Amino acid sequence: MFVESPYEYAWVVPSCPLVASGSTGLVSFFLPKATKGLRRSCAALSVPSLTVATFISSISFWQQNAGHSTQQYLWPWILTNDISLKIGFLIDPPTLIMSILVTTVGTSVTIYSDSYTCHDQGYARFFTYLGLFTASMLGSVFSPNLIQIYVFRELVGMCSYLLIGFWFARPSAANACQKAFVTNRIGDFGLLLGISGIYWITGSFEICELCDRFIGLTSSGSVNPILANIIALLPFSGPVAKSAQFPLHIWLPDATEGPTPISALIHAATMVAAGIYFVARILNLIEVLPLSMGVISWVGGTTALLGATLALAQRDLKRGLAHSTMSQLGYTVLALGIGAYRSASFHPITHAYSKASSFLGSGSVIHSMEKVVGYSPIKSQDMPLTGGSRKRMPITGTTSFSGTLSPCGIPPLACFWSKDEITAESRLCSSSLGWVASITAGFTASYMFRIYLLTFEGNFRANRMSHTDFGTSRLPGSSISLWGETQTESAIEETIDAPLSAQKVEVAETVSIAYFAEENPAHGNIVRTDAYDSPHPEESDFAMPPPLIVLLIPTSLAGLIGANFVQKETGLDSLSEWSIPLIVPDKYHGNLIELLIDSIGSVSLSVLGISISYVIYGPNNFCELKKHRHFKNSKLLDENLLSSFGHFIQNWSLNRGYIDYYYNVYLVKTMVFLSKSVLFFDQWIIDGIINGTGVSSPFGGEAARYGGSGRISYYSFGSITGIAPPPLTALAFPAT
Repeated sequence: MFVESPYEYAWVVPSCPLVASGSTGLVSFFLPKATKGLRRSCAALSVPSLTVATFISSISFWQQNAGHSTQQYLWPWILTNDISLKIGFLIDPPTLIMSILVTTVGTSVTIYSDSYTCHDQGYARFFTYLGLFTASMLGSVFSPNLIQIYVFRELVGMCSYLLIGFWFARPSAANACQKAFVTNRIGDFGLLLGISGIYWITGSFEICELCDRFIGLTSSGSVNPILANIIALLPFSGPVAKSAQFPLHIWLPDATEGPTPISALIHAATMVAAGIYFVARILNLIEVLPLSMGVISWVGGTTALLGATLALAQRDLKRGLAHSTMSQLGYTVLALGIGAYRSASFHPITHAYSKASSFLGSGSVIHSMEKVVGYSPIKSQDMPLTGGSRKRMPITGTTSFSGTLSPCGIPPLACFWSKDEITAESRLCSSSLGWVASITAGFTASYMFRIYLLTFEGNFRANRMSHTDFGTSRLPGSSISLWGETQTESAIEETIDAPLSAQKVEVAETVSIAYFAEENPAHGNIVRTDAYDSPHPEESDFAMPPPLIVLLIPTSLAGLIGANFVQKETGLDSLSEWSIPLIVPDKYHGNLIELLIDSIGSVSLSVLGISISYVIYGPNNFCELKKHRHFKNSKLLDENLLSSFGHFIQNWSLNRGYIDYYYNVYLVKTMVFLSKSVLFFDQWIIDGIINGTGVSSPFGGEAARYGGSGRISYYSFGSITGIAPPPLTALAFPAT
């Protein structure tokens, strides 16, 4: 019965989206004409399948909560004298928590996608990829061994490639999916080496078994400490790439070229399920090595701070949220590195729902902006061109406000409870890491509130200003500038190789509040529309707001499930007990009042960051730009922002910390040079020898042919001379 053996039904959870994906793909492949008439049936099949998966995951969770047991369902896969490998499903607390997260977010994204992509020609193809993507994530979550995890991770990588490059006709999308694929293959190569090393030492691929063996071998001194640290850190390279940790984070901002629902699923579920979750799985193996734990903690801390600084001045709405995800996952990796298991398992859950709400809200804004400015990713995602969306889109604005305040760490929203614990644990472990976590918290509040203010508050600006209203800051490798006009793709290509040090921020002295020029494709001319007569963004279609409303609940309340309201012996409540890999005493005790008192410092930093953003980007200050002819009279760009420090922050953020540029100079160009050198050697040396040998054969034959006279007597004399004994030869040809 299901009540007695919930693990027997675990295979249904990843199978549901897999069946929906396979059915949609087969119908669209064999009956393409019929698919066009049955477009909405794709969503009608995908949504119920994920709903069933969510229901089974929830029931299994409650059964697990009652029984407190870990179960596996395995069957043989590879059985030889050297390798014994089984496949199946592992049912334990982290598995079910992640399963609920992936299925609930996946269901919301699928419902949302029905309206978002309903007019796209690749509608059926999108749902095929989406179902396979979700099934791959769930397969990775339920995997009991490293080989099975690796297989499903590769499927996740393939689906990410297909979905990021879904609009493959756009060069930017094609380049983005290739960049994501190559970067993640680098991490997965290190992961494969790590898996091979772990099997070489422990002789097992089973997670629980190999962790116990590795701990025993390292404790007894049977393994060299340097080798043990290398083997422990190699698998970490996979999560570094998949969860966009420094230095393999470069693919994440470009991945927003894909449809916004996919961005929501990647940032909320994929990067957690395929990255953070894997580290939590093998954390027992790593925790016995202090050096490895230190490396992980500093990688997480560096990523958290770097992502926060890169998001400070982004203009593109989705890229700003992408850097926010990078920073928040850095928090989680930091918590794993310092051994804060509870916080490291709790924060991805609270962050996932907040990020899904933010991305789906941004997609709603972009979807509406495209109706006003036309299909232009640069214009529709440009935050300074939006503004006032909350008035026209109340549901999107309200839900996005909650999704903004939660990552800022404002109580009682979800991320406050987990984020504050990570900051407190960091201070207890290391003062340096504590300062990194605290400063990042202030930056997070600043850039998140800036994103909200520019997007939703004030008045709608796209129909009353041109792109040159703010001056320019052209930056190589960036599709947009901070206060300046948007760069076209051709302009980007022209400046991509320019040295960053030569780029300067040019501030216009005057502001031209012009009408927004919009191209009329029907007549091929330019029509200037008045600000009050031109269209404004409106609330999205009927299927898009409901997921935003549903996600508002966990965004606001999910943190309360894991909060330590009362004193306990272990400090573990229902959620934390089910979400951590090890049951350990919690260092952060206290009731609700003590918890709030201890969090005054971090909350104060968040409030300070919000206040700074409001002073600079608040609706009243931003609208001052329309009333003044000079920037010096505008509160939006005061002398502080126009200082050299402000210019540095702008360039640093929009150039992504110059990391992409130096990768391009020292890695990409070096690889291209080496490739061309190898090509030259192959064409002119290797091929030259082979082709030279072939060409010399006809010349040798021709030379031999012209050397013969055709007289038989000469040939006979030559033959006799060749076969004559040496004495006769000496007589015939005496030595001189």
